[in-house]
Amino acid sequence: MNEQRVHQIFEVSLLLKGAHALVECVGGLLLAFVSTSTIVSLVNRLTQEELTEDPNDFIASHLMHAASHFSVGTQHFYAFYLLSHGLIKIALVVGLLRGKLWAYPASLVALLLFIVYQLYRFSYTHSAGLIVLTLFDLIVIWLIWHEYRLVRRHEVAGR
Repeated sequence: MNEQRVHQIFEVSLLLKGAHALVECVGGLLLAFVSTSTIVSLVNRLTQEELTEDPNDFIASHLMHAASHFSVGTQHFYAFYLLSHGLIKIALVVGLLRGKLWAYPASLVALLLFIVYQLYRFSYTHSAGLIVLTLFDLIVIWLIWHEYRLVRRHEVAGR
């Protein structure tokens, strides 16, 4: 695969990371400003029809169970987690897209820390989504490392 194609994949992966970071920020803000009773009410409205048709519906019953056990402390944790995680990723994506040298190692460290946390959470939740996210992060780490080596090599050659 040629370097131009790898660079394009790098840029697309950054745009995807940036979009995901924006979704996390929006989710964090919503959790910060929406009451737990509103969340339970919303989940109830979304699942009511399905649970009327099939009281044992797997997804609807699990959503209702999760919403009914959603504490204020849990809500605040997820609001903080999503917002801080999203803001960090936005700052790193902007730095990488602008070619700032500090952003490459900072992104590598941040993504490695996110992966460690994701694997820790996976040990409790066994969520396939966490594995998919971790695999994507590993690909992005390789792309960042590859791009960083090229940028540094270009910088040294330009001196």
